[in-house]
Amino acid sequence: MKILTTLALTVLSFTIMEADAQSDIPKGFSTGTITLADGTRQSCLLKDYIRKNASITIVTTGHKKINYDGTDLLAAEINGTKYICIYGDFFKVLCEGELSFLQKSSDASGKLSYNGTEPIFSNGTDGKRDDYFVYNTNDKQLNLISKKNVGEIAAKSFADCTAALDKAKTINGDLSQFRGAVEEYNNRTR
Repeated sequence: MKILTTLALTVLSFTIMEADAQSDIPKGFSTGTITLADGTRQSCLLKDYIRKNASITIVTTGHKKINYDGTDLLAAEINGTKYICIYGDFFKVLCEGELSFLQKSSDASGKLSYNGTEPIFSNGTDGKRDDYFVYNTNDKQLNLISKKNVGEIAAKSFADCTAALDKAKTINGDLSQFRGAVEEYNNRTR
């Protein structure tokens, strides 16, 4: 009887250890959600290579790793941080609405991808990593904000909202503060 009990406890402990091993998140991976180019959303474990090479890697339930470039995705959410993909580049979403305030997180220019067997080099988007952009979700226009063009972008983006335009005039060269003007615009009453 002691042998049977010992054998049963040993089998049970191996079963528990195996279950724990299967529920562990692989090193470097975190929970997230991706939205594929066809609009399909998928919750998964993923590893962020956004800054390195404009891609992410997911682990499927069968422990298979799949790489996705920014051209393969519409969006990704990693540990609560949202990203949208435009022309192969990943942009961190700082605020969203009719206008979104984005920060460029990758550089996909010159990146090789394939359309079937045909190689295609990505032009990526204007600007460099950490630059700020305004994205109009209605007409899909992406505008790089710089110290030289901030007034022009504000006038174009906030033409029908004086409160947002006034807020944009107060940023004093700190482009990250343009976010407040975008939020003001998105919260306006029509």
